[in-house]
Amino acid sequence: MDHKTNRTLISLLIPPLAVCWYGCARCCAAPIGVFWLAGIGGIVYGLLGGPAGLSSISWTTLMLGIGLWFLAFVWAVTVIQNIDDPKCAKKRNALCKIVGGSQEEANPLEDVKKYY
Repeated sequence: MDHKTNRTLISLLIPPLAVCWYGCARCCAAPIGVFWLAGIGGIVYGLLGGPAGLSSISWTTLMLGIGLWFLAFVWAVTVIQNIDDPKCAKKRNALCKIVGGSQEEANPLEDVKKYY
């Protein structure tokens, strides 16, 4: 799988992580995460009957959840399009440091192994 396909797949499955790893506007990771989590919540809540407490699927709530997830995906893809921008190189914020490092970063355990 090439690098662009990998970025798109991660953007579809876990949009906030894709923004932290590949995006320039890392301050967008938190609001994208809120939309993504709200989408997941809407999907689950819709499958359980939604706010009306239906015995079947609440299609309106399910579609709302899917729409929120899709919005997070589109937002993440829009943010990571500037990956080759030199102004974005090596910029990280506190949220992205907590979420996880970029795939291009060195493994910290390799640094430990050098001393033994």
